[in-house]
Amino acid sequence: MKKKILFLGESYRADAITWMKGLKEFGDFEITTWELQTSNNQRFRRILEYLFSPLSIRKIVQNKKPDMVIAERTTSYGFLAALSGSKTIAIAQQGRTDLWPETSVLYPFKKFIQKYAFTKAHLIHAWGPVMAIHMKATGVDMNKVLVLPKGIDLSLFTPSTNNSNKIEAIVTRSLQPEYRHDSILKAFGILNQKGIDFSLTIVGNGTRLQFLKDLAKELQIENKVIFTGRIPNTELPKLLHQPNIYISMPITEGVSASLFEAMACNCFPVVSDIPGNQSWITHRENGQLIEIDNIEMLANELIWSFENPELRNEAIIRNRKFVEENANYDINMKVISEKYHELLDSRKPFNR
Repeated sequence: MKKKILFLGESYRADAITWMKGLKEFGDFEITTWELQTSNNQRFRRILEYLFSPLSIRKIVQNKKPDMVIAERTTSYGFLAALSGSKTIAIAQQGRTDLWPETSVLYPFKKFIQKYAFTKAHLIHAWGPVMAIHMKATGVDMNKVLVLPKGIDLSLFTPSTNNSNKIEAIVTRSLQPEYRHDSILKAFGILNQKGIDFSLTIVGNGTRLQFLKDLAKELQIENKVIFTGRIPNTELPKLLHQPNIYISMPITEGVSASLFEAMACNCFPVVSDIPGNQSWITHRENGQLIEIDNIEMLANELIWSFENPELRNEAIIRNRKFVEENANYDINMKVISEKYHELLDSRKPFNR
């Protein structure tokens, strides 16, 4: 009989889809999902729904009797998993700390509920080393922590060759303020002023879409910038095969599947100089690390990378090998699935 899992989290997210797909494929799990129905835009109603959600989740656990509950984000769905009444719980930290934003008035409360979630969980996912550092500092029992990314499907994200005589860049992050697309556009505005030819593809949707389109016009680069809008994840590999440079400028990062996808497709990574990216990228060796919001540095490093094709070619070969060895979905999700079965076996009641 298949083991049953209740997944708490936003089931439409590519990250969540990869996680659940891998558990079905390699662990033969049957998965039911639950998520908040109120939009993030309706803040008060969403908080209200969250406050009453433990009752709904406990009812599902009692009726459907899942063998385990898994949840993403330790300060939201992870906390709900801790309150679910399930005998076996696995939670995943999504960001570097999940305590975001650090200036929030709710910061102390988030710390409290995260600590509770860590205590109640039987397995904690750190998708990368930067997350494990936070967990250790928080006093988590590291015997419960599995440091391993879910990985990406290397049969889809395959190497490509780009011999273009201009900068062809792509950004695949959500169009939200924390991803600093405005800084990226301003850097390309500098390139345009210098008479450097380029094309820039911005993939995805978000609250900043119209603002960014208006900014591209203001910078007089709208004819060189393509906004694709939201696309199915299945179309992403095809888009990543076209550019020679991948750009991502978040102000905070846990483990970026987007970065692994770009590395797998032979895009040279130019990313923000933050701990989540420093785990994978060394400046001017296998990519570039850029100070947050330093548009002059970003513009100059883009020029430098394009003027050094030999280094770029060496880097993309090294990056593909790294992803194959460390972020292979077929290998990593099999390990994670086996870990879940081991956990469930170890928690079976002893029959005399």
